[in-house]
Amino acid sequence: MRWENLTDSDHARAADPALFGADAVTTRTFDTPEFAGITFHEVRARSILNRVPGASRMPFEWTVNPYRGCSHACVYCFARKTHSYLDLDTGLGFDSQIVVKVNAPELLRRQLASRRWQGEHVAMGTNVDCYQRAEGHYRLMPGIIEALTERANPFSILTKGTLVLRDLDLLTRAARVTDVGISVSVGFTDAQLWRTVEPGTPAPERRLEVVRALGERGIGCGVLMAPVVPFLGDEPAQLRATVRAIAAAGATSVTPLVLHLRPGAREWFMAWLARHHPHLVRRYERLYAEGAYAPKWYQRRITRQVHDLAREYGIGPTRAGMPRRITEPRTPEQPPTPEQAGRAGTGPVQLSLI
Repeated sequence: MRWENLTDSDHARAADPALFGADAVTTRTFDTPEFAGITFHEVRARSILNRVPGASRMPFEWTVNPYRGCSHACVYCFARKTHSYLDLDTGLGFDSQIVVKVNAPELLRRQLASRRWQGEHVAMGTNVDCYQRAEGHYRLMPGIIEALTERANPFSILTKGTLVLRDLDLLTRAARVTDVGISVSVGFTDAQLWRTVEPGTPAPERRLEVVRALGERGIGCGVLMAPVVPFLGDEPAQLRATVRAIAAAGATSVTPLVLHLRPGAREWFMAWLARHHPHLVRRYERLYAEGAYAPKWYQRRITRQVHDLAREYGIGPTRAGMPRRITEPRTPEQPPTPEQAGRAGTGPVQLSLI
């Protein structure tokens, strides 16, 4: 396994400095049903704040990824290519060989304290899910949230996991001093599609329960409707059912994203498609003939349909700059902090997977 060239960038090069050495890796397996077939590689990372490459279409500049690889096993996951930098395959290896940066909280605390750090927004869950099953054992996110809270550093979380509810008190505390955005990813509610395309994730209805639970605590939560899967999850009735369920859960916004197939993910997804839906292979080849993204006309059609449905059900799309922060009712004895007053009128960055 090629640890010495590991970086967090999707554009890693062999000349990039290693984030940790081979002597810093401990490999473990756990004899429990939830971790059956999964190997964990515990590492002590040298850096945890990752700058997003300038060519990226992401609307934020910094991320924190405590894990690499993901047991959610989503067949379309765009992060699969990153496992090739470890000489691991981007299919089963990505699903079952999980790198755990065990020193992530202490390292983040140290990097945030650096005079060079300017307090920029930090996005989490945009590469692999920070609340995947491994988090139940390693518990890295509480320390990460606490480190960001100590510095009043704005951050956002995108997840398909239900474990985020474990950290509700920490998130509420963070929101008293900084901007916090939470989004849950639910691309469809079709149970058969979910079981085959996202086999390691909580069911869509359980993720929508997270949205509902957050709302009951006064925490606004948007839904990233991603991915909309062409020819399998894009029928008008399917889109309507999904948006209706998102609205019923109390989501503050819904933002659709059509499936995109980057190298690494494309090969794995197309192999899955050939096994489960061979009659669709040619249609996908034509739809994605120009590259990783579906044609603009198709993306616009889906976006228009979802936005129309969202308006019908009383919710709207996320817009750049729209606040999606956690808020608490204030009593007269709890005035705004100086940090909050200084940031009045600002909001966290919109999350996106493209």
